Amino acid sequence: MNVSNSMLINLFTEAIKKLCLAKKKTIENLGKMNKINKILIANRGEIAIRIMRAATELGIKTVAIYSHEDRLALHRFKADESYLVGEGLGPVKAYLAGEDILRIAKSVGADAIHPGYGFLSEDPEFVDACTAADVEFIGPEAQAMRDLGNKVAARNIAIKAGVPVIPATDPLPKDMKKVHEMAEKVGYPVMLKA
Repeated sequence: MNVSNSMLINLFTEAIKKLCLAKKKTIENLGKMNKINKILIANRGEIAIRIMRAATELGIKTVAIYSHEDRLALHRFKADESYLVGEGLGPVKAYLAGEDILRIAKSVGADAIHPGYGFLSEDPEFVDACTAADVEFIGPEAQAMRDLGNKVAARNIAIKAGVPVIPATDPLPKDMKKVHEMAEKVGYPVMLKA
């Protein structure tokens, strides 16, 4: 099947509209969020610097966090403010210290937390904690993470929203004859995914 870029954009737009309607939201309401004046970037290095650059261009103040090992890292000095996070923890665990990150965000008056990628960016419990603390999480809602974190559940959501998906099977049985029948039904070539 030959699909043009405009067809893909239309399919994607329709899928987004259906998902928004399913959540009783409209595209227009997505743009009516509270103004963000200060964000805490819960990441390090180049990722944090890129987020800071975008925030600065939008007139948003930036707060960096840094582990003890990153005390001389550039992202610390590019931010408007910077604070040690996860004191006594290693460099990775410090950036995963959600309670400490939220404490810093609240104490400095950050309206939002941008996780960058990795670390807390895919942690629905951290999103829930941000919501409970009345700090905007810049990223997907916790339930969306839970729903889409499982590939099978994500595929079912896409099907329900009318998004075209590649034919697939349920988990394969041990009986190779049945496996061959399933492959015939799906069509070749077949890709196996663990």
